[in-house]
Amino acid sequence: MNRKKIFSFLTLLMVVFALSACKSESVADRDVLKVSEDSNEIIWGVKNDTRLFGMMDISSREVKGFDIDMAKAITEKILGRDGQATFVEVTSKTRIPLLKNGNINAIIATMTISEDRKKEVDFSDVYFDAGQSLLVKKGSPITDVESIEPGMTVLAVKGSTSTENIREHSPEANVIELENYAEAFTALQAGQGDAMTTDNAILLGMASENPNYELVGGTFTNEPYGIAVDKNQEDFLNAINEALKEMHEDGSYDELYEKWFPNDDEGRVSE
Repeated sequence: MNRKKIFSFLTLLMVVFALSACKSESVADRDVLKVSEDSNEIIWGVKNDTRLFGMMDISSREVKGFDIDMAKAITEKILGRDGQATFVEVTSKTRIPLLKNGNINAIIATMTISEDRKKEVDFSDVYFDAGQSLLVKKGSPITDVESIEPGMTVLAVKGSTSTENIREHSPEANVIELENYAEAFTALQAGQGDAMTTDNAILLGMASENPNYELVGGTFTNEPYGIAVDKNQEDFLNAINEALKEMHEDGSYDELYEKWFPNDDEGRVSE
């Protein structure tokens, strides 16, 4: 009887593993561009907590920002005016797994192009030039990355390049990683950190709504944002790059940039 139970259990495990393998293979082998054209929909992974790029509007229950408008414009370029841009919330930690699992078709979520990430995903052309900076309460002794003293606490977000960068530039600082930008800024306001670090454009959005906080020291890294797609999706990636090119040519990229960053030209990408 025990042998039968063991055999049945092993058989069940084999079936589960087989189904999982089939699912993984089907996700990896699918043509995302064709699937999107057939469904007339592109599913985008976006941030919901990043002011100016992707922030949930509580009153309308819609996520709004530069990344959102860019995704809508690219969707229209690829699928036409009736094309549907659908948005799924991601974080720096979850965005690549969700892409790999087939839950989303592409990531447009303040994602820095890096060599490590290129091992897992492919990136579009750069659509925003960012750089890492520091957000502090006004009057803070921290004036730049060099002024962070041993034992000071810097808040960052899990899964972001910002964590690696701040540890490299301030190795003696105490770095605490939070789940998302909202949690990190809340911790900064509560006095749980001396500074918060991520890309300057994201921090500018926070500072614009919170006058007691400011960016200091300029940028200390180069963080070009790209749109990520899964590996082996060359047709889809080419369609996205072609859409970006058309947006530069017809002026729609500049229109969206001016809408969200009217007083800051540092992140603008020229064709």
